[in-house]
Amino acid sequence: MRDPKSEELFARSRALTPGGVSSPVRAFPPNPLFIAGGKGSHITDVDGNDYVDLCMAYGPLIAGHACPEAMEAAAAQLRKGTVYGAPSEPELELIGAITERVPSCEMVRLACSGTEATMHAIRLARGYTGKNGIVKMDGGFHGAHDAMLIAAGSGSAQGVPGSAGVPADAVRNTYAVDYNDAGMFESLLDRNDDIAAVIMEPVLGNVGVVPPEKGYLEEMRKITSSHGVLLIFDEVITGMRLSDGGAQKMFGVTPDLTTMGKIIGGGFPAGAFGGRRKIMEDVAPQGSVYAAGTFAGNPVSAAAGLALLNRMSGKYDALNSASAGLVSSLRDSLEDSGVRGCIQSVGSMFSIGLGMDSISNGREALGADREAFARLFAAMLDSGVYLPPSALEVEFMSAAHTEEDCAKIAEAFDSAVRGLKG
Repeated sequence: MRDPKSEELFARSRALTPGGVSSPVRAFPPNPLFIAGGKGSHITDVDGNDYVDLCMAYGPLIAGHACPEAMEAAAAQLRKGTVYGAPSEPELELIGAITERVPSCEMVRLACSGTEATMHAIRLARGYTGKNGIVKMDGGFHGAHDAMLIAAGSGSAQGVPGSAGVPADAVRNTYAVDYNDAGMFESLLDRNDDIAAVIMEPVLGNVGVVPPEKGYLEEMRKITSSHGVLLIFDEVITGMRLSDGGAQKMFGVTPDLTTMGKIIGGGFPAGAFGGRRKIMEDVAPQGSVYAAGTFAGNPVSAAAGLALLNRMSGKYDALNSASAGLVSSLRDSLEDSGVRGCIQSVGSMFSIGLGMDSISNGREALGADREAFARLFAAMLDSGVYLPPSALEVEFMSAAHTEEDCAKIAEAFDSAVRGLKG
């Protein structure tokens, strides 16, 4: 496919914004595509090329691009105003919908993004417990705020800054352990009595999809409870994605606090954190832990998010089944091609790990063959299928993907992996 206009726009963009993109994951050589529009399971670039989309904006669009119900709800609210600096009914209705669906959420505070939600939840955990330490999973991502930007592979030692501009003191109380290794986590707690909480994705989703091993989440719940440490599930990706109550409902493990984003905004910026009433009552103005934002609880995002949640009611089983069927087909192609790799999935999210037989934690994910994935990505793009450009990102299905879309994806993938042997 030819993309001269995208190439021209990228040249202009590089002169105006770092790397020519507003988020690093959007960049790929020779130039990212500039998208003119999306509808259902498809996107169209500025050169008129059409693609079946498996990136889906990195997760928010579970009902597809331009979901009619979400668009109509947003449009109706836009006619009434965009932001008030005061409470609104759409905000309250979305909060109510979250508390009804998510097992851990007796109370909820809305925010503007997933990054804000995790930042507030960590501060709340520290304020509630009176402790300073935060544990995360190696390979887990919880927003681009200083306390969470520690270098990968730091084990259970104190954090080392993972980005220029992050002071060592900002990560002095952040620790990393391996996902799917409850023993490593408990060993850290046995040596350190100043740990407030562990924040973790119940399904790792920023090094590809890494599912929890049997009994792992239950063991993490048991360990945190016995050590007086809060368990925070970061469900920015999995919340309202794997089921109407997120991963915690799918796996039957209830954390103390939960963070959310992506889907709850209906395609608009949004975030939320919620949890047990006793903990949430520590948030200002009721308590002493400060959390605020001009656009928090934005009525347009809230109206669209509520409409999307209602649109997806009763549709998760069908979506997860369709996703499982596609994943099975892709695995067959991978095996038949003789190319070493794995496809890991949970619900409607999956990832392609080339050069790996399986991936159980963030450290192992770093061994994926990125050069081979770049070739796969380019071949799929030429066939009209848009994957997330990075080897460590997640492919997302939506309720808008049809059998024809899945057949096109499967055919393109089969051809692409066979081309990797050449």
